[in-house]
Amino acid sequence: MKRNNVFIKSTLILILGGIITKILGFIIRIIYIRIVGTEVISLYSLVTPTYSLLITIATLALPTTISKLIAEEKNNTGHIISTATLLIMTINAIVMFLVIASAKFISINLLHEEKCYLIIIVMALTFPIISISSIVKGYFYGKQNMVPNVVSNVIEQIIRGILIYIFVPILMEKSDILAASSLFIFSFFEELVSIFINLLFLPKNKKIKELNLKPNKLALKNILNISLPTVSSRIIGNIGYFFEPIILKNLLLLNGYSNHYILTEYGAYNAYTIPILTVPSFFIMAISSSLIPEISKFYLKKNYKLVKKRLKEALIFSLIIGISYSILIILFGSKVLYLLYKTTLGSNYMYILSFIFPLFYIEAILISFLQSIDKANITMKITIIGVIIKLISLSIFSLLHVGMYALVIAEIINILLVVLLNIIFVKKELKKMIL
Repeated sequence: MKRNNVFIKSTLILILGGIITKILGFIIRIIYIRIVGTEVISLYSLVTPTYSLLITIATLALPTTISKLIAEEKNNTGHIISTATLLIMTINAIVMFLVIASAKFISINLLHEEKCYLIIIVMALTFPIISISSIVKGYFYGKQNMVPNVVSNVIEQIIRGILIYIFVPILMEKSDILAASSLFIFSFFEELVSIFINLLFLPKNKKIKELNLKPNKLALKNILNISLPTVSSRIIGNIGYFFEPIILKNLLLLNGYSNHYILTEYGAYNAYTIPILTVPSFFIMAISSSLIPEISKFYLKKNYKLVKKRLKEALIFSLIIGISYSILIILFGSKVLYLLYKTTLGSNYMYILSFIFPLFYIEAILISFLQSIDKANITMKITIIGVIIKLISLSIFSLLHVGMYALVIAEIINILLVVLLNIIFVKKELKKMIL
């Protein structure tokens, strides 16, 4: 009963914090979009897939990795944190150098948009602070203390809102490039504040031996054993996301679509369609974040009954949330979009995708479960298959003169395939667990 209370309490704290953060984030996003307009949002949307790929490499899936290791380690967690910090700073130095060196090539030759050059440079400079922040957050997730992350996330959003409200109008007057870069600039200050707030929640009376803070090979091995399969899966997924605008833009241009059409529709898809569809994602992230340390502990103790129970609970919660929200989008999606952004751009894509998105939400739960039982290699294989099929589908449909619907169709195929494969492998792993 006590373990059950910890899981529910952790999940509820994250959900409550997620609701507050999401509401604040939504308001801030509306303010930002109304200030900068569709053109700046389109520039930001072009760079976002590159950012997602690079930040995944830079952070090395450490929130999940640290969470799992801390949950399994009752004492001497200092060496895990120090080893992770040394590792991540080394990786960040390499990634930043490569990004800055290749920024011009990415912007001109791949994205066909010279304005993206400065945005990519600014983006790269934020990697170290975000990586350190991810280590700190992973520590508290592992301790199943969700309050520090909830508090820091809320304060981050408040700071972001203040910075956007004060500085973005000024930056817009100077350059649309600076306005598009501003969100990355602001993220540096947000993560810095987040680290400070999280550190305030560390135990004040706990004595830390010097030896515990020294990096060691065993900790490095454990971190890499978990993070490499996990991050490999995410990197592969983000590689697909990275090539998404490149393939789409090049093939649509080849088919005679104008650059203005592509920027406008792709910007609408990423700025309006996907954000509206993924509003409940904070519920799913809350459940997943609570699920990983919980399942890890039970699986380590071979308490398979509770492993199955937690998975079932998480899936039921996710399906209820996903289906309920999809019904709301089908009925009122266009009205909500217009109310928030004073536009109906992207509503056609949103309506089609809303039928499939309940499956998108359970995908995160299934992946978290497999990671919790040390089967991250399975999720990596599934992701590889999903990415390959999505990019092939995107390429084929981009040549069939269906415009941005090529991306919508490819997204649907990817969700169906990935969820189906995850279900197959999860059922296979569950059958191996003997009560």
